[in-house]
Amino acid sequence: MPSEPTVLITGASSGVGLAATRALARRGWHVLCACRDLDKTHRVLGEAGVDPEKYTVLKLDLASLDSVRELVPALAATGRELHALVCNAAVYLPLDQEPRRSAEGYELSVAVNHLGHFLLVQLLHDVLVQSSAADKRVVILGTVTANRRELGGRIPIPTPPDLGDLEGLRRGFRSPISMIDGGAFDSGKAYKDSKLCNLMTTAELHRRYHRDTGITYQALYPGCVADTALFRHHYQAFQRLFPLFQRKITGGYVSQEKAGERVADVVSKPELAVSGVYWSWGNRQRDGTRPFHQPMPEETMNLSLCEQLWRQSMALVHDRAPEKRD
Repeated sequence: MPSEPTVLITGASSGVGLAATRALARRGWHVLCACRDLDKTHRVLGEAGVDPEKYTVLKLDLASLDSVRELVPALAATGRELHALVCNAAVYLPLDQEPRRSAEGYELSVAVNHLGHFLLVQLLHDVLVQSSAADKRVVILGTVTANRRELGGRIPIPTPPDLGDLEGLRRGFRSPISMIDGGAFDSGKAYKDSKLCNLMTTAELHRRYHRDTGITYQALYPGCVADTALFRHHYQAFQRLFPLFQRKITGGYVSQEKAGERVADVVSKPELAVSGVYWSWGNRQRDGTRPFHQPMPEETMNLSLCEQLWRQSMALVHDRAPEKRD
């Protein structure tokens, strides 16, 4: 069995995921690149100069729960023990007026960003538990816009995140339902809601499993990476001006390379093996900036809501009847 540490990263073919792949490969890790387009992934990794001995490309479409399930035997076939899992991939569809749907009929932003990753963590959890690695981590990427305890999460453009009482999930989350709170479709809010779910999942994983498994469950926000493919569905003018705004006005811009290094730090540095925390660097590019624990969203402290989200998500990813409110 290969001795080098192994990490699986979703969305490793572009942006922060690609940068993190480069950074971890340079640090001696083997990266399992879980992506939709295998040819593209091989091409961009080659163009990025990643050593072919340092990565394996695996098929994963987070918009299909069957694809998520198929990843498990594909991982087993590599013969590698898993040391870390990075849930990085995301879709952002800010201009959509009508919801797109996953293979299972769920609104796409929540399906990819939350439900696909939620199932992936469930399926790979035993793989991590059974790994002989002494240091095992689950790392989930967050965003400032999903945390109303930060300024970016309070900006009402389009709408701050709000899961309500999860009415949309309880009602099955299929057409005509498109929002977690059961309200009218709002594409920007759907993205924020999905990323809030990521942070609540991180907190719930820590509460449920850290003490018994020793696995480190953590989230991070690497800073405002304003020029990634995440914004490819936005207006062309926004794609040109947003990076300039973050560089020149807010000072919050962080390069893809810097963000990738920060992900690699959270995956690999011993001093960052702290479970249940949300790492941040103050949304700045400056060299030498040290990570700190950003306060988690208030929703992560609502134990009842987190439990309900866990149960309803479990029902959806296993296509069971939605669970009724207690």
